[in-house]
Amino acid sequence: MDRLEQLCVAKGMRMTDQRRVIARVLSVAKDHPDVEELHRRATAIDPDISIATVYRTVRLFEESGILTRHDFMDGRSRYEEATDDHHDHLIDMKTGQVVEFIDPEIERLQEEIARRLGYRLVGHRLELYGVPLDEAQSSSSKKP
Repeated sequence: MDRLEQLCVAKGMRMTDQRRVIARVLSVAKDHPDVEELHRRATAIDPDISIATVYRTVRLFEESGILTRHDFMDGRSRYEEATDDHHDHLIDMKTGQVVEFIDPEIERLQEEIARRLGYRLVGHRLELYGVPLDEAQSSSSKKP
């Protein structure tokens, strides 16, 4: 049984064969797939899984705290397994690739800013959007 399926069972969720497939696809995902990509991967395993089933299952997993939904300014909700391990995201605006990273200096600075403004930080989500350096440099060197 994979991690997500174990979490579902631990939360008392009824696990149909199709939910198991979707959980398995999400467990092995190294990226942050959207529902359409999840559907494509799931139907490679079970061609009878409908897009509606994927939408319902993703919503159920999200409401149960098993998945985290991200909206990375590309018009698509993307998903990853919800974990206690905090990380931030850098999104490549050309390819849509999502790079996860942890930076202690950024974490310290956010705590400091919250404290300076009179708050205790209880959570945050950081998303950076960029293009590869070589592309950014070549476009800034072009003269109008």
